Amino acid sequence: MDKDWGKKGKKSPYRDEKDEQLEQFREQNTGPGKKMTDDNGTKVSNDEWSLRAGRRGPVLLQDFHFYKKQTHFNRERIPEKVVHARGFGVYGEFENYQSLSHLTKAHFLQEPGRKTPVFCRFSNFIGNKGSKDTAVDIRGFAVKFYTQEGNYDSLALQFPVFVIADGMKFMDVTHAAKPNPKTHVPQATVAHDNFWDFVVNNQETAHMVMWLMSMRGRPRSWRMMAGWPINTFRFINEQGKSTFVRFKWEPKLGVHSLLLDEANIIGGVDPDFHRRDIIEAIRKGAYPEYELGVQLIDEEDEFKFDFDVLDNTKLWPEEEIPVQTIGKLTLNRLVDNFFAEEEQSVFDPASLVPGIDFTNDPVLQTRAIAYRDTELHRHSSANFENLPVNRPIVEKNFNLRDNLLRHRIDVDSVHYHKNSLAGNTPAETPPEQGGYAHYPGEVEGHNTRERPGESFFDFFTQPRLFWNSLTPVEKQDLTDTFSYHLGYVESESVRQQNVEMWANVDTEMACQIADNIGVDRPRGTHVQESRSSPAISQSNTPHLANTQKVGILIGHEFNSVEVRNTIQFLKQNGVFVEIVSENLGHVTGSDGTKIKVDRTFNTTYQVLYDSLYVVGGIAKNQGKFVQNITNFINEAYKSYKPIGLATTAQSYIHSTQHNNLAGVVFAANNPNFGNDFVYAISQQRFWERT
Repeated sequence: MDKDWGKKGKKSPYRDEKDEQLEQFREQNTGPGKKMTDDNGTKVSNDEWSLRAGRRGPVLLQDFHFYKKQTHFNRERIPEKVVHARGFGVYGEFENYQSLSHLTKAHFLQEPGRKTPVFCRFSNFIGNKGSKDTAVDIRGFAVKFYTQEGNYDSLALQFPVFVIADGMKFMDVTHAAKPNPKTHVPQATVAHDNFWDFVVNNQETAHMVMWLMSMRGRPRSWRMMAGWPINTFRFINEQGKSTFVRFKWEPKLGVHSLLLDEANIIGGVDPDFHRRDIIEAIRKGAYPEYELGVQLIDEEDEFKFDFDVLDNTKLWPEEEIPVQTIGKLTLNRLVDNFFAEEEQSVFDPASLVPGIDFTNDPVLQTRAIAYRDTELHRHSSANFENLPVNRPIVEKNFNLRDNLLRHRIDVDSVHYHKNSLAGNTPAETPPEQGGYAHYPGEVEGHNTRERPGESFFDFFTQPRLFWNSLTPVEKQDLTDTFSYHLGYVESESVRQQNVEMWANVDTEMACQIADNIGVDRPRGTHVQESRSSPAISQSNTPHLANTQKVGILIGHEFNSVEVRNTIQFLKQNGVFVEIVSENLGHVTGSDGTKIKVDRTFNTTYQVLYDSLYVVGGIAKNQGKFVQNITNFINEAYKSYKPIGLATTAQSYIHSTQHNNLAGVVFAANNPNFGNDFVYAISQQRFWERT
């Protein structure tokens, strides 16, 4: 991709209605003939030294250039989001696979092949803007559809369930997860007393916490992360028929995760790991793709299941309510300016289009208030919807006026509804002509704070189903992750209460946790639930070599033909490669072939790669070079990652009675090395390795 396409007048290779709209807002400040000015257009003669009374005198207040420059800088930042502060956004398009006119009148879902511009933001829930990408955390997967009927915002998480059953507790769970208010420690983690005290005293959290502590809480990449908008919505068709719907984003690359140790280490050595990953993929043309699926329940079947369709702490098992794939999201364009587009982007569950409506889902109802209100605070203005990234691509006509940062120059002398001076315009649009109308759902009963149904009180059946669905490797990983986080809890009482609580999910798991964190084993036993859901286990997700990142460990005097052919074969199979050596510059092969070095052992780490291709060779400091390669291999081997060894690197790994070398591929005497290595890369982890 042309990295300069965003410059004024430079056309994007992926032109759509949104990109054309943004073109009018793009400004280029650098280039031939460009002269610096103040914000009022006055040309600047000196931008290095302040105006002073004499060569060594005090600065003068009349230096308006310094005043404007400094005071604007002082106000560059706006308040970060209370939650989901750390994020990154990219543009793309959604292509509809089939007509859903029998289910919804939403315009963007009517015709097969229809493409809709989108802006997608990935984010972390707990940490501040300066925290790490790889925290064990709830992640946002928000998509803004710029449709022909206005903006539609879909706000997903990487889990299909939420942590609370009613928005009344949203402040409480957020306070509990955030850093301690006295010390503001720890940052971007739930490994502390307050969170686990909240969990054990609000046991509806059990299901989502199981997902959070599982591998799903540590995605390898945003490109390999599923997304669920958690809430229950309605589809409404032209005949006014309503169908309950939940949505799901499924990555084409499959769902894959980091190990806990990897996530912790990467958070230190490369806290921007996930954003670097998606930037690299888009720049290389390996555009992230996700398929959108829907789960549908007829209104008359609302009470047919053992869960409540309005309960966000429960998933809709895919074996009972299948996911129907309806379209594909492709992310293909980076923002031009992070602050203007990503930081100022706004997502609101109440941004709906005709054909999609709310249900009485308690969390959805309260989210509809919370999101807009927080943005009113962040932007100090009601005009944030007029910022370029948030603008719909359709015409806007309204009687809303004024407030801070008003860019529109409304020239009408009439700005109220029901008028004769302007022919009663802007006029309402009847529902049959595209005006939004809420579904006339039946309402009955008394004002109450009761829960909507008794199944809301079933806290452990679905967490047990989740546990039953995991492989032994996934179960052990989840148990270890629980132990890690609870191991940071100082209160013995909170640790003991948690062990008693998690015994409701699985007795053996709770006993292992108890042993690990120094409390008594639980007295209770788990609920009786024998069902499982194959869709939950990551072992059943697609496994591909495509865009997996291989670190090539190499020195001078390598076998040029062998290495060149291997690198070419990896790239042909969509594998990303990075050359790692002693120094930057080039390494030279046996026949004089030169390969550019991307990273040195001092500037990269084994955890940043999905696999290693070990070539070896000659270096200035041979002892240190060999030790670096050995360290990389040992760490990769312990992390179950694929390792390929060139003919010049056989001495780095030897078979013994203590290892089975599963996932290690040797080039020596192997004419199929390329295929074997790519297949190993696609498997990603070799859990059977010893």
